[in-house]
Amino acid sequence: MGKVRIVTDSTSDIPAPVRAQLGIEMVPLKVLFGEETYLDSITISTEQFYERLQASPVLPTTSQPSPLEFAEVYERLLDEDPDSPIISIHLASVLSGTHQSAVIAESMLERPADISIVDSKSASYGIGLMVVRAAEMAQAGKSKEQILNEIQRIQNDMELYFLVDTLEYLHKGGRIGRASALIGSILNIKPILSLDKDGGVYSVDKVRGTKKAMGRIAEMLKTSFGDAPVGLIVAGSDNREAAEELGDRVKSELNVKEVSYTTVGSVIGVHTGPGVSAVFLYRM
Repeated sequence: MGKVRIVTDSTSDIPAPVRAQLGIEMVPLKVLFGEETYLDSITISTEQFYERLQASPVLPTTSQPSPLEFAEVYERLLDEDPDSPIISIHLASVLSGTHQSAVIAESMLERPADISIVDSKSASYGIGLMVVRAAEMAQAGKSKEQILNEIQRIQNDMELYFLVDTLEYLHKGGRIGRASALIGSILNIKPILSLDKDGGVYSVDKVRGTKKAMGRIAEMLKTSFGDAPVGLIVAGSDNREAAEELGDRVKSELNVKEVSYTTVGSVIGVHTGPGVSAVFLYRM
């Protein structure tokens, strides 16, 4: 049996150098500005996307990869080594049909293949953390079963919270109602957002002001993890300073042993808007 190969989609927000170093295959989603279509992280960078987003008079939309696009990647990996198992980890199925496209792609293959399609039940680096860990284990020669068990552990253990500058994009994308968006904007109410057990967006708490919201996130994480050694990933969009401020607040309260930074990509950015800050915490 060959080395396990790891596939993901662009919503995992893994920097290209990391994907290259770990041999991670990435299938891009698409971002549409009117009639113009871009491949996420390939024909439009995150910096270009956020510049375009703030200048665009209409809200962009997103589109999942087709089953054929996934099937082409699976076929190429099987051509390289037909004995290598494939683990394909994707955006929460409640948020997108990307996972279903991967499932259909597997059924389209006309030869035997050992492929495990994983619903991450997460988004952004909530997926990325699972994918990077899976790829590191694959490079170390771990079995498919060992890797899948580790993915499950991360799913059960990881906590994530995020803040947005404006509720406009969540409202336009149908994630919150008009009244909530309007009241939140007028009163400077900052909903602390997370993902539920299936990956759906929900409001954990509502706090007036960004700094208080950051303090509340650190408090909730401290309640969950106590003094246990943890790893922290901080993600931001076009406002790195705000994301770093949130990360610093978490670091001041918890026993953070390692920290890394990444960018919230275009597809997630369509729904959260500019100015999003997020933290992902996991036990070491």
